[in-house]
Amino acid sequence: MKGLVVALQFLTRLPTPRIAVSSDEFAASMRWFPAAGAIVGLIVAGGGWLGGRTDPWIGALIALLLWTGVTGALHLDGLADIADASGAAHKDRERLLAVLADPHVGSFGAVAVALQLLAKLVLLHAAIDQGQVAAIACIPFAARIGPLVWSRWLPPLHEGLGARFRGAVRPIDLALWAAALLVAAWFFPTFLVVLLFFALWGWWILRRIGGISGDGHGAGIEIGETLLLLALTASGSTA
Repeated sequence: MKGLVVALQFLTRLPTPRIAVSSDEFAASMRWFPAAGAIVGLIVAGGGWLGGRTDPWIGALIALLLWTGVTGALHLDGLADIADASGAAHKDRERLLAVLADPHVGSFGAVAVALQLLAKLVLLHAAIDQGQVAAIACIPFAARIGPLVWSRWLPPLHEGLGARFRGAVRPIDLALWAAALLVAAWFFPTFLVVLLFFALWGWWILRRIGGISGDGHGAGIEIGETLLLLALTASGSTA
């Protein structure tokens, strides 16, 4: 359970016991990312359910506030950086990497974050209105399987978090979380769309940027969550 605590400390703002870990132990905490996502999902779904008893829009707003607050907007920062870097891609690779490393948020990044928050709000409203709160709880879990896949598959972009995580994810970790995803998909079949997304996002990152980094992981998690919400609500509207 030490790995789960470390994963929660890294991925969330939730209060956790302070523990000292080595560099290897910190890297190994990535194996627990989906479990940390499940905890985030329970909090988000709980807020959405509570607010949705008054009105779906109130539920969606509470859920979104909790989603952003619990994670500390960590993944939104990655989305902004990837969007800014992609906007500079028409220059050259050196320019792209320079923009990716710049801590400031540019116009592409600001627009990407605004659209992401708007999309989540609208889709959360639709999911709550359709009574799919239980599925909302599983979405952060499913999206956080992606970093395990990308760490095993893609080369690290530079010496950083991506490089530290690469050797920490074992085949058994992927197998166990894939099995858990299949269990979730038994109840919510549209979740299987995330497997295609993992492949497409990894291919795009490799082709456009050349390797995975913390920003690539964060942006992938954010886009994966929105895609899962979209697939969920689309299936509910046609049911």
